[in-house]
Amino acid sequence: MTNVPTTGLLRVPDGRLHYEVRGRGPLVVLVGAPMDARSFEGLADRLAVDHAVLTTDPRGINRSPLDDPEQDSTPELRADDLARLIAHVGEGPAAVFGSSGGAVSALALVQARPDLVSTVVAHEPPLCELLPDREQLRASTEDVIATHLSGDHVGGWRKFLAMANIDMPPEVVGEIFGAERDEQQIADDHYQHAHMLRATGHWVPDLKALRAAPTRIVVGIGEESGGQLCERASKALAAELGVDPVLFPGDHIGFAHDPAAFEPRLREVLPN
Repeated sequence: MTNVPTTGLLRVPDGRLHYEVRGRGPLVVLVGAPMDARSFEGLADRLAVDHAVLTTDPRGINRSPLDDPEQDSTPELRADDLARLIAHVGEGPAAVFGSSGGAVSALALVQARPDLVSTVVAHEPPLCELLPDREQLRASTEDVIATHLSGDHVGGWRKFLAMANIDMPPEVVGEIFGAERDEQQIADDHYQHAHMLRATGHWVPDLKALRAAPTRIVVGIGEESGGQLCERASKALAAELGVDPVLFPGDHIGFAHDPAAFEPRLREVLPN
C-alpha cells in the first residue's frame, strides 16, 4: 500500500519546513521529535485511503533546515510550525497524532491554538516535570547531553536509554549508534542532543489550559512500554487531565515497527 505524497518546503521566519501530504479527506497530522516524516510513512499510507495526512520533519532535523543551525528547538516553536503547516495545507482543524517529543509539540499546539486541533493523541510524551523524580531526571538529561557533546555518542545513547528505562543490549546499542552513520544522521543526532532534548524534557504543560481547551485529548501508551519513563509520564499526564490512558500496540515507536497493527487502534480514537 503506497500513496505518493505531495512534498513541499514551507518558509517560516527562521527556517524551512519539509512537509508531505498524502490522500484526501479530514486532515490528520502525524508528528515526532526528533523522528522525521520517514518514520510515519507506513501509517500515513494506511490512513491516506480516506484522510489527508500531513507529515513533516521537525525544525533542525533532516530536510527542515534552520537559518541558524545552533538555534534551540522548543515545544512552543514546534507548535508554531505545526500551526503554520496546518494553515498552509488549509484543511484544519486537524486531528494530531504526536509521538514522544512530537506529543509534546502537539500539546503545546493545543495550548497555543486549540482552534486548529479537534483531537490530539499524545502518544508517550516525555513530560519529566510531571514526575516525582524530576530533579534526578534533569541531572540525567544534562549528563546525556554532556556525554554526547564530549564525542562519546554511543555512551550518550546508552545513558539516554537508561534514563528512559528502555532495555537494549549494549552490543545492539553499539551496532545501531556506533556503526557508520551518514552526515545527516550525525547532524540530526547532534541537533537532538544539543538543541532539542533539554527543552522537550523540561517542558511544563499548562494543565489548566489543556483542561479548558475544546480539543479532545487522548493520552496514548504502548502496550509494551511498561515501566519506561514515557509510560510513567503519560500516566501522570492522564491523571492530571482526568482521562484514562489508551493502550496502543507495540512499544514507544509501535507505529513505525508495525503500522498495520497500529492503524486500527488509532482510527478508534480519531474523530468520525
